[in-house]
Amino acid sequence: MKTDIFNKLSIKIGVRIRILRESKNMSQQDLADLCNFDKSDMSKLEAGKANPTLKTFLIICQALEVSLSNLLDIDNTGVA
Repeated sequence: MKTDIFNKLSIKIGVRIRILRESKNMSQQDLADLCNFDKSDMSKLEAGKANPTLKTFLIICQALEVSLSNLLDIDNTGVA
């Protein structure tokens, strides 16, 4: 049960990253470059197939110029 919740949350956060990235007219490669990540890692994050750390989220926030609460948007995910 907990695994299902974490998987759903990972997917929803990944979608949120994609939405924010696209709103800034960035490609996955652009965002990966700003974060100093491999594009494949960014792809996994957006697909919800990675287990990012808080540090990873903060790096993405800085690159997207958004707050952590905006990035995670927990209240609107339908999970929490």
